[in-house]
Amino acid sequence: MPGDGTLERLRREGRIVVVGASLAGLRAAETLRAEGFEGSLTMIGDEPWEPYDRPPLSKQVLLGRAGADRTALPRVRAVDANWRLGVPATGLDMAARRVRLADGDEVPYDRLLIATGVRARPWPREDEAELDGVFVLRTREHGAALARRLAEGPKRVLVIGAGFTGSEIASACRERGLPVTVAERGAAPLVGALGGVVGAVAAGLQREHGVDLRCGVMVTALEGDASGRVRAAHLSDGSTVETDVVVVSLGALRNTEWLSGSGLGAGPRGIACDAGCRAFDIRGIVTDDIYAAGDVARCPHPLFGYQFLSLEHWGNAVAQAGIAAHNMLSESTDRLPHMEVPAFWSSQFGVNIKSVGVPSMATEILVAQGSLESRRFVGVYGYQGRVIGAVTFDHGRWLPFYQELIETTAPFPPAFATVDRHADGQKPLDADFPDPSVPSHGPTVTLSGYAPADRRMTFTPAH
Repeated sequence: MPGDGTLERLRREGRIVVVGASLAGLRAAETLRAEGFEGSLTMIGDEPWEPYDRPPLSKQVLLGRAGADRTALPRVRAVDANWRLGVPATGLDMAARRVRLADGDEVPYDRLLIATGVRARPWPREDEAELDGVFVLRTREHGAALARRLAEGPKRVLVIGAGFTGSEIASACRERGLPVTVAERGAAPLVGALGGVVGAVAAGLQREHGVDLRCGVMVTALEGDASGRVRAAHLSDGSTVETDVVVVSLGALRNTEWLSGSGLGAGPRGIACDAGCRAFDIRGIVTDDIYAAGDVARCPHPLFGYQFLSLEHWGNAVAQAGIAAHNMLSESTDRLPHMEVPAFWSSQFGVNIKSVGVPSMATEILVAQGSLESRRFVGVYGYQGRVIGAVTFDHGRWLPFYQELIETTAPFPPAFATVDRHADGQKPLDADFPDPSVPSHGPTVTLSGYAPADRRMTFTPAH
C-alpha cells in the first residue's frame, strides 16, 4: 500500500480488486473475507449476472431440465463487495495501480486478482458467424438461446468440433431425439485431450448413439438462405450437410487482450504466474501486488517438469483462487504453492468420463482395468517411465488411487497386476496424441513451456 506496506493495514483498510466475477473470482472473494480481510473489495465482471456455474450449460440446460437463469453459484459465505457488473475491464496501469473500465471509470487497488477466464472461440468468418442459427456455448445467454432453439426441434444440428464441450452438446441433442452431425478435424472425438486410443472408444460411443460423426474433415463454409438463416455447411471432403442449427465448438480464447501494453506477462496462452499465483511482468520479474487464478492463469507445476500449465478445469479454478487469496494476505514465509493435480470430468452418451493429471503430456497408455470394448475401463498414461495421468470411463472410484501414483511419481507401467486386467491391457500402447505443434481445440490442459513472457504464439483457424 502507498506509504505503508504492512499486511496488517492491508487487512484492515486495503483495497482489493477482482477482475472476473465468475467461479474463481467468487471463491477468491469468499476466501479473502474468511481469512480476515476487512478492507474494500470490488468485483468487476463483463456480464450483468452475479457468478454462475458453467458446466450445467452443456448438460442440464440444453436438455431442458434447468433454466440458464437457475445456474447461480451457491455462496459459501457473504463477501460484502462492491459489484461492478456488465462493465468489462479495458486496461491496467501497473504503475498507478489502477484498472480502467469500459465506462471510463478507473478503480484503484492495493492488490489485484485477475480471473477473467476464457471465451468461446468464434467462427472465423464474421458474416457466416452472424447467420441466424449459428451458436457458440460459453455464457448463460448462449445456453439459454441454444436451449430455446433445440426445443423448437431443428431438422439437424451440426456441431463443429468434438472436444469435451462439442461432444456434450452432441449427447444432449441425441438425448432430445434430434439428428446431429459432428465434424471433427482430428482423427476422433476427444483426441487432443485423451489421445487416439481413447478417442476411438469415444467415436464408437457417438456412432452407437446415432451421431453422424465425420472425422478428419474441416468445415470450409457456412451457407445461409435469403432470410439470413443458416441452411448448410460445406466440408473439406466435398460433402454438404443441410442444417438449421450450427454450434461452433472450437475451444476457447483466454481473456487477456485488455492487458495489452500493461507490462504484464499476458498473451494468448494466459497470464504467467509463479506457483503462488503472483503474476510475472513481461521481463519475467514476479509482481507482489497482482495475482491470477482460474482458466486465464498459467502456472508452473513441479509434477510436470515445472512447465507452465493452463487449465480449463472447474476444480482448478476453485483451488487456485483459494491459494491466490491466501497469498495476497500473507507474508512470504506463509504463502502456499498451488500444486493441485489437474482433474476433469464429463458426462456424455450415458458415460461418466473422468481424468486426472496431464494425459496430453503422455506418449503411452495402459488399459489397467476393464476393457476398451466394454467402454468401462481405466487408462493409465505414461511419460518417460512415470505415471503422468489417468482416465476412467464409468470406473471413477479408482481415480484417487491413480492420482496418488501421479503425486508420488510412480513408475510406468505400474508394477502391480490388477484382478480384472483384460487382454488389451497387458502391455502399453502408443497413446496416439496429435502433433503438438498443430493448434488443437481439444485439450483442457495446455502445456506452454517455461518462458513467463509468451507473446509469439498465433492461431490460424483450420476450419
